Amino acid sequence: MAGMPLLGNSVGAGELREDASNRSSSSGSRRGSSPPRGQEQEADVSCHRPDLTTSLPSRRPTSYEREYKVPTVASLSGASVVTHAAPSYEEQRASPALLCRNTGGTPGGRSVRDDGYCSAGSTPRAFEHKSTKGSVVTLSCYKKEPKIQIEEEVYFSESSKRVRGNSIAKTAEINDGRETWGTGADFLLSIIGFAVDLANVWRFPYLCYRNGGGAFLIPYMLMLIFGAVPLFYMELILGQYNRQGPITIWKICPLFKGVGFCAVMVAFYVSFYYNVIIGWAFYFLVSSARSELPWLHCDNYWNTEQCWDAARLNATNRTDIPYQGPLSHFTPASEFFHRAVLEMQHSEGLNDLGLPKWQLAICLGVVYFTLYLSLFKGVKSSGKVVWLTATMPYVVLSILLARGLLLPGATRGIAYYLHPELNRLKDTQVWVDAAVQIFYSVGAGFGVHLSYASYNTFHNNCYRDCLVTTLVNCFTSFFSGFVIFTYLGFMSHKQGVPISSVATEGPGLVFQVYPEAVATLPGASLWAMLFFFMLIMLGLDSGMGGLECVITGLLDQARACGAHWLRREHFTLVVVCLSFCVACINVTPGGIYMFHLLDTYAAGISLLCSALFEAVAVSWFYGLKRFSDDVEEMLGFRPGIYWRICWKFVSPVFIIGVVVFGLLYQQPLQYQDYTYPQWAVVLGWGLACSSILMIPLVAVYKLFTTTGTCRQRIACCISPESEHEAIRGGAPVSRFTWKHWLYV
Repeated sequence: MAGMPLLGNSVGAGELREDASNRSSSSGSRRGSSPPRGQEQEADVSCHRPDLTTSLPSRRPTSYEREYKVPTVASLSGASVVTHAAPSYEEQRASPALLCRNTGGTPGGRSVRDDGYCSAGSTPRAFEHKSTKGSVVTLSCYKKEPKIQIEEEVYFSESSKRVRGNSIAKTAEINDGRETWGTGADFLLSIIGFAVDLANVWRFPYLCYRNGGGAFLIPYMLMLIFGAVPLFYMELILGQYNRQGPITIWKICPLFKGVGFCAVMVAFYVSFYYNVIIGWAFYFLVSSARSELPWLHCDNYWNTEQCWDAARLNATNRTDIPYQGPLSHFTPASEFFHRAVLEMQHSEGLNDLGLPKWQLAICLGVVYFTLYLSLFKGVKSSGKVVWLTATMPYVVLSILLARGLLLPGATRGIAYYLHPELNRLKDTQVWVDAAVQIFYSVGAGFGVHLSYASYNTFHNNCYRDCLVTTLVNCFTSFFSGFVIFTYLGFMSHKQGVPISSVATEGPGLVFQVYPEAVATLPGASLWAMLFFFMLIMLGLDSGMGGLECVITGLLDQARACGAHWLRREHFTLVVVCLSFCVACINVTPGGIYMFHLLDTYAAGISLLCSALFEAVAVSWFYGLKRFSDDVEEMLGFRPGIYWRICWKFVSPVFIIGVVVFGLLYQQPLQYQDYTYPQWAVVLGWGLACSSILMIPLVAVYKLFTTTGTCRQRIACCISPESEHEAIRGGAPVSRFTWKHWLYV
């Protein structure tokens, strides 16, 4: 080779030129593209020859070179030799040209066939090219022995680890094969759609009225700021950084893998009854598509002799029972819901469910079919559906509010809604109601936000998404209160009864009170159809979120166990079909009793426990320092002291307080006049405990199945899986130090 004799020649100090032109040309030769064949070839030779390195002119090393012992690279072109530092790991990741010279290159320009020793013969690629005039020989001169150099590639300082981890994480993001959202707006609308659900319409307005009107906003906002939002932000960070579902995410702390199973089971249980509400709304939507609403009067076959038609004079009614407001069992709207839709008259209770009503089963089937079409392709399909389901409710709410403000008594209803009663803040139940409402409204603990965030790009600004979603959720709750109470004020004015006998929450509000409110309006069918269409839109994106948590969590776990053959389309079909089969129990004549049982126990204490152990596992065992480093890698800034204190202390205490007060203020389980038998209460607690018990059971299983000594087992169970090999090799365990536990 023409350039090879240069290796045997002595190089004098006078022949070295380190001017700017030489350095730039040398740098260009390293970073530029490979020259055409026949013009200029490159050969990479690694050497440890002291005479060559000592003959190079002295150059003051940078702070980076002093800390990490960066190897010196000498580039020889003709009679000139230029030295410069080898590119850093971060530079190499940023520039693919530095990773590969010609073909088969590795970082630093060494051949993949390089055996790691510093000799020309150890790099066969240096002799595989024909030499031509103007060849360039690049000499990588390492000042340490190969063994020492290899050790430096294994052990990194803390700052070096973060840079290296960032690069690896970004590379994994591209190569892990996991799909991502089409746009950032798809993700934002999805988490907004899940957080903003039916509870914003049928629960918050009533709680605000019952607990002091405007004064209720004080405990509501405090619980939001110090309790729910930090947990919500934590879930977004966990999912986005690790790009894993709610089960496999716990490779960061295997001892708490049961938390993931608990969250998935809770989300699956909720789908059994939550999607039934959407089926009821669909049934009402179809029933509203007629010239006269079926719940307008008492002349239908399902009405009883006690039915009270408030639109008629007392003399024309079939009973002398005075009007008791919309919650009376004898109003047309109430009898339509209970006797025509649910057909409760054919059941004596939970022990007499009966067969599913075919009309409701069809409506429920349409709901699940819509959910499957939205989910079977993953976030690529569901991300498009939420553009309709997450935005349409605001259009409908605005239309309904504009119409409601024109009704007599509307301003009276709004005044009742907002009238502050500051003395109610002394009542403990007001604070408990605020905590429970904001916690369930935000949706922390379900694992849904974590699942959605796992499909984000690595550097997505989830901090902004968290704040936007929280603001939109609170605004929707407050705004829907205006809409509901304009119509409640109208009913109060029309019937001459106080609002206290009209206002209620839950299905009674949206399937009894509101239908009766719009029944006598001009164009009642249109307003009823708009309202129930809004309920369907509010419910669909929340139903999608719950099933997405189940699908993502179980599918990721199955693939982690080796079931890579499992296709999402088939797995989604299985999950949807199972949920539909169980949900059909709730459309039987006695299904409303099972519905109320599931609503009480499926996502109560179990959801709170899931969120509690999630917060403890991340802030205490995984470590706030490590978690803050993860945030800095993704977003470029570390979380402030407010977030860290909330994660480690305030949010867990907040959840424990809600659990304690929830247990102390338990009410007897009943629906209307039906009191549940004791075995039904036991069944409900068994349902709740079935998900909670996954946390200790999986923890015990992990402790017994992990290999190593007792100390190593404990260390591995509370440390990320990436550290297990080092722990078994005798490396120090950071989680056995006070510094780890006391960091804030």
